[in-house]
Formats: sequence, C-alpha cells, structure tokens
Amino acid sequence: MSKRKEWMVMSVSLFHLFTLSLLLGCQQANDGKCHIEGVVIGEQYEGKRIFLVPNSGPATMETVDSMEITNGKFHFEPDSIQMYKILLDYHYRMGLQPLIIVGEPGTIKVTIDSISHATGTPQNDSLEQWKIQTENHHKQLAIMRRTIASMEKGGDSIQAKAIQQRADSFHLIYKNYTRQLAKNMEGSVLGEFLKSLYPLTYKRQFPDGRIMLMNADTNEVIEEVKSDQELEN
Repeated sequence: MSKRKEWMVMSVSLFHLFTLSLLLGCQQANDGKCHIEGVVIGEQYEGKRIFLVPNSGPATMETVDSMEITNGKFHFEPDSIQMYKILLDYHYRMGLQPLIIVGEPGTIKVTIDSISHATGTPQNDSLEQWKIQTENHHKQLAIMRRTIASMEKGGDSIQAKAIQQRADSFHLIYKNYTRQLAKNMEGSVLGEFLKSLYPLTYKRQFPDGRIMLMNADTNEVIEEVKSDQELEN
C-alpha cells in the first residue's frame, strides 16, 4: 500500500473515531439524567464526606446522598428535579462556601472552594450569574451599612440618612433584578426559588383584627383582605 493510501485510510479511521466520540458524548449529555461532577479545592478534604441535601423539605436517609471525596472529586446523580445544597461534613466545612444548585438533566460542573461555583446546564448557568450579582450586592450593601453606622456614631445623622436612602434604592434595584429573573424563568425550579425570595406583597394582621395586604417594598397598606370565613359568607 502506498503512503498516500495509508494516509487516507488513517484519516478515515481517525474521522470515524472522532465522530464516534462525539456521538457518545452527546448520548451521555442527553441521557435525561442529572450528572453532578464536582471537585473540592484542598488536599485536606481528601477522604471526607460530602453531602447532597434537598434545599427544602426533610433531610432524611432517603432524601440525602453522600460520598467520600476521592482524588479531590465527587459525583452525584439525583433523580429529582429540585434545588439542592452541596455541603461538606460540618466538622470540615469551615472556609468552604456551601453551594445551592438545580438538579436538572445534563452535566453540572461544580467547584467547592472559598467561593463555590456550578455551571453547565441552563438553570445552573442562570443561578451562577444571579449568585455573582448577589455576592457583589451584599458586599456593597455591607460597606454602606458600615459607613452609616460610623456616621451615626460620629453624630452626622443627616449624612447617615442620605446614605441610607441610597442603600435602600440600591437594595430595591437588586430585588427587582431578582424578581425579573424569576419572571423570565417562570415555571422552572429556579424561577420558583427566586420568586419566593422577594414577593411583592405580604399579609399583616393589625391589633383590631383586620388583615391587610401590604406592599413589601414600602410597607404601605394596599387593601384589606377578607378572611376565609367572610369569603364563605
């Protein structure tokens, strides 16, 4: 066989192998299961147990999964589409950031570290972006609050009030961002989770027995809410 023919045969074989590997990869990614592929940063965590815990509902032997960290890695395959927390054994989790993820079909790449991450599926990619925004928001808000406390301690109540107003506006922008993301993802697990964080209204019972619907941002009364008994009558 000539060198040209050998090269052509080898090229075809490599092409078939490459195509087969792509097909196998696609099959694995689209098998309808949730694959959580995780790494834990730090040799001191080798052999320690890591847990996959439902974010809501009872944490029991039936609902919690766990495994030992081996070669810095762990793997879970939850069978329910819901929110989960990934936690290291409580004896060793100091310095590691707990992580909330959405268990959904696909491969979720997780890193557990001082700042933890999860990406790889649509809802978890959106959750990661929200998490980044949330951490930045909390940092900036904490700076404002420390500044307010310092000014109040120094007797500068006017400037403290002005910064408090900016802090309130800053926090409202973040809440509306979260609400909008929840609306964009309405009907999904992540959408329901985000929607529960900052509802637009809440109910409050006054001393005279009246139950009023309140604006969650301004704490102002919207309207009186009839009791179940009144509705029945």
